[in-house]
Amino acid sequence: MRQFFGMSQSGNLDEAVRGLRNPQFIMLLSNDTQFEAHVHGLEKLFPGVPSIGCIGMGYDTRVVEHGVAVIAFSNGVTAAANVLEQVSTMPVKYIDRLKEDVRAVNASSRDTVCIDFCSGNDACVLTTLYTVLGQQGISLVGGTGDAGKVSANGTVYQDAVAYGLVKNQDGRVKTYKENIYHQLGDYRFIASNTDKANYILGTLNGKPAKQVYQDILHVTDQEILTRTFQNPFGKINGDDTCIISIKEVKGSALACFRQVNDSDVLILLELGDYQAIAQNTIQKICHDFPKRSAVFSVNCLFRYKLFSERNYMQKYLQEMSALGSHAGLVGYGEHYNNRFVNQSMTCVVFE
Repeated sequence: MRQFFGMSQSGNLDEAVRGLRNPQFIMLLSNDTQFEAHVHGLEKLFPGVPSIGCIGMGYDTRVVEHGVAVIAFSNGVTAAANVLEQVSTMPVKYIDRLKEDVRAVNASSRDTVCIDFCSGNDACVLTTLYTVLGQQGISLVGGTGDAGKVSANGTVYQDAVAYGLVKNQDGRVKTYKENIYHQLGDYRFIASNTDKANYILGTLNGKPAKQVYQDILHVTDQEILTRTFQNPFGKINGDDTCIISIKEVKGSALACFRQVNDSDVLILLELGDYQAIAQNTIQKICHDFPKRSAVFSVNCLFRYKLFSERNYMQKYLQEMSALGSHAGLVGYGEHYNNRFVNQSMTCVVFE
């Protein structure tokens, strides 16, 4: 298979698709003012080609912040694109669509991946998708777009998740997740007074969450929102840790970017040697896949901000380009199989 990346910093769709021939699956990453026009324009240019889209930044060796980026697969993939609607209340109502698409592409764990763009309620969406994908052992990589909108096959949807099932006719696929944080000290907290609907973390070990965070790190209210780049919370999930970013201060509580439930066990994390960790990820991918057709990744917006502030983002993209054709999305939350994580990188590698 082959991966195409095209972009226009000014939002010119014709410029972004220049050189794209016979795509078999397309991903559109657009801006909030031109999204609908780009969705409809892409469908006119490539009618009937399975496609998904969202509002967000795209990248290969450069980042497109406000324009449009197009990522497409060709020469050896079988794909289907579709949408589950009403994700805030009843995504399972539409699960037969995914079941039919799995059959249509003859999906298997060895050579098929699901890529999704979601408008929100991610944890519930992933649980729903995985009722089908998990039975087949099919991996998932994806993320959250901006403004509560996604697209599938030329149509814009709100309160929905758009997904593409992509089968690699030339070999295997495998997904990866990169975590650049490790545990700080031996702090362990039991969460309580949570508001699941609004992702509110009220108390930790019976004390106000904001006070606990400030007492440990000695930061002001204003500093909490930037300190989460270095010190997010973590939720232990088996032998893995799901990162929980702080969104804002709500009185004595903290609003987060992913759901926290009463009785969840949390730890405090600190930033590790992210450059060395990125190199380890690259080396692992090269070990697993000596020959690679493409790598599609989702990097968290907070990672993008952190790397940019430390003048590492451009170097990071150059390092990832050593894998071959690498492109992706800057997301507002990352999806890895049935997990919704923050401040992470997830990716799929095509042999």
